[in-house]
Amino acid sequence: MEKIKKAFVEKSAFEIATILYEIAIDNKAENLVLLDVKRISGFADYFLIMDGRSTRHVQGLATALEQKLSRKRLSSSKAEGLDEGHWVLLDFNDVIVHIFYYEERQVFDLEGLWHDAPRIDLAKLGKRAEVPQ
Repeated sequence: MEKIKKAFVEKSAFEIATILYEIAIDNKAENLVLLDVKRISGFADYFLIMDGRSTRHVQGLATALEQKLSRKRLSSSKAEGLDEGHWVLLDFNDVIVHIFYYEERQVFDLEGLWHDAPRIDLAKLGKRAEVPQ
């Protein structure tokens, strides 16, 4: 097993979510939402939800996120739905990434299901993001 670089072992879930957000933006993801679920979920701290314009775009986003984090020696422990490209779930332990084909996102309405979770506007925070309290 490859060792995780020290700089990334020490990163918080929020910092990992921020890195994932920046990779998604660079790859033209749309309608990004970061939900802080740590107070209402026992399995994750954050959900990063985004859209792709087509099933290929969804697959490309998932591949880009996994590849760029694996270069930092952080890889997802689980990927679901990659073959179909309608809803891909990437599990980065404390950060769960949901990538939807835009038509599917409204059907599943994760933001509605997790309406108690605070939304974090990463676009306003930028690279100097601070962990919200």
